[in-house]
Amino acid sequence: MLEPSKRWERYPAAPADFIDNSPEHPILLQILYNRGIRQAEQIASFLDGADAVQENPFRLKDMNRAAQRILRAIEAGEAICVYGDFDADGVTATALLVSALQRAGAEVGGYIPDRVDEGYGLNVEALERLSRQAGLLITVDCGIRSLEEVAVAKELGLDVIVTDHHSVGAELPPAYAVINPRRRDDTSAFESLAGVGVAYRLAQAVLRAVSQRPGAALSPGQATEYETELLDLVALGTIADMMPLVGENRSLVRRGLAQLAQGQRVGLFALMEVAGMQPAGVDSTSVSFRLAPRINAAGRLSNAQLAYELLRSDEYSRAYDLATQLEALNRERQQLTVDAQLLAEQQIGSLDTPPSILITASSDFRSGIVGLVAGRLTDQYYRPAVVVEQGPETSRGSARSIDEFDITAALDQVGHLLVRHGGHSRAAGFTVANERYGEFVEALTALATEGLAAFPNLRPRLMIDGEVGWDGLDWALQAQLARLEPLGQANDPPLLLVRDCRVRSARSVGSGKHLKLVLDGYPGSGVLDGIGFGLGEKANGLSSSDRIDLLCYLEINEWQGRRSLQLNVQDLRSAAGAAA
Repeated sequence: MLEPSKRWERYPAAPADFIDNSPEHPILLQILYNRGIRQAEQIASFLDGADAVQENPFRLKDMNRAAQRILRAIEAGEAICVYGDFDADGVTATALLVSALQRAGAEVGGYIPDRVDEGYGLNVEALERLSRQAGLLITVDCGIRSLEEVAVAKELGLDVIVTDHHSVGAELPPAYAVINPRRRDDTSAFESLAGVGVAYRLAQAVLRAVSQRPGAALSPGQATEYETELLDLVALGTIADMMPLVGENRSLVRRGLAQLAQGQRVGLFALMEVAGMQPAGVDSTSVSFRLAPRINAAGRLSNAQLAYELLRSDEYSRAYDLATQLEALNRERQQLTVDAQLLAEQQIGSLDTPPSILITASSDFRSGIVGLVAGRLTDQYYRPAVVVEQGPETSRGSARSIDEFDITAALDQVGHLLVRHGGHSRAAGFTVANERYGEFVEALTALATEGLAAFPNLRPRLMIDGEVGWDGLDWALQAQLARLEPLGQANDPPLLLVRDCRVRSARSVGSGKHLKLVLDGYPGSGVLDGIGFGLGEKANGLSSSDRIDLLCYLEINEWQGRRSLQLNVQDLRSAAGAAA
């Protein structure tokens, strides 16, 4: 008997009148119902891409104040510095805002700190240098927890505008303006913008304000056109930072993917060429797994300035050279991640029953890949995981978590033991003084043990969107499911239950890591390939003519110009016959 690896649960069935009173495909309607989209106007808006577009950037708290300060800087010829972060969200946000402010007539440049030498967020040494070059500093994707650093910047004569999307602490930094949709007093009604999304809203506000001024070099029509040109960067950063692709984000990403497909940004066109992608075929999956890792590789192993320069480049030969460098860094990053994961697993040891939280530390870990390793440990053991790069005096860690444990809230509770920290419920980073490390580990472990005590049998859960018979797995269904794009966080690919499939062949591939299947429903039925990433060990339990139930995504596989349907298998079990 082949047992599933995860918990299979189903969404409640949509009411019959909900299905019967709409002309849409029943499976598509069930998926929309699962997503909370249940009114006729919501369904139409979601499917035609008009849902939840917030085009008034001034609804964000402090936006008008920030825009007016930037306009004064433009008029006075005052130098502006955009201070970003070294991940894909921060790099795209920096490139976007610098480009927009230049288009508005500003004297502006970008600054991205070095991950190893400077660490995440504002640092005093950089502020001292920048205060001699600029009078206004704008943060993107960072700064919301940098209370002391912002205070220092003010003492140095810098006005600071903080734009960020990370969780807000007990106090706001003492900046000239703080734009963060997570502010408790923000009423913009959408708190899940990425850092690049917040930067985009600021860019919109400035471009629109400049275009309305008498004698402006930028007309309102030109401002609107340039806003559209920036959406490719919004899509890239939002997908890379794994923000929910619903509401405002979904609208921004949907239009941004259409902009990406035109291949107009020279740097991204070169990067797609190096990655073996065609602009016309770009979607949220290819951005997530092919473009974003290459952008992130610069900040992880070298300097994010490489990626920033690529996104700002308008000269193809230079862009192609930078894209080639990012490709090499990404390959190095992949190998370093594998090596670090092996080291982490050696430290953790053999775990029949994993502890409440996995914590591993080494001076051999690279700061740029600790988050990746933490994510892999969380995926493998379904536990919160913390991976720490030990330094001479302080250590930097990255944490990944599960639905049942808010890791940033936990770090807030032990914040008195940390130099700094911040993040989201599922991903966070921190710096800890080595003399406090042991105390920190003990305190965080206690919080995880207490917080997860109510979940004695932790296993990842798979939520089934709908059930499809074998003969229903066709191009017509795939075309309906494609209307849900762009897919991503909070708008996951629809997970389908397919019962009683017949195995025609099963083997492990990819050094035994993955499962390759050939399946049909019954003698004489159509045949489909299946691929189960990370399910290679299941091959030993399968033989020809076995009957199995699958949880899978219906996908299109493109190979050498040929397109075919494929099942991306998430889990499987011996055919049960009974309801899941």
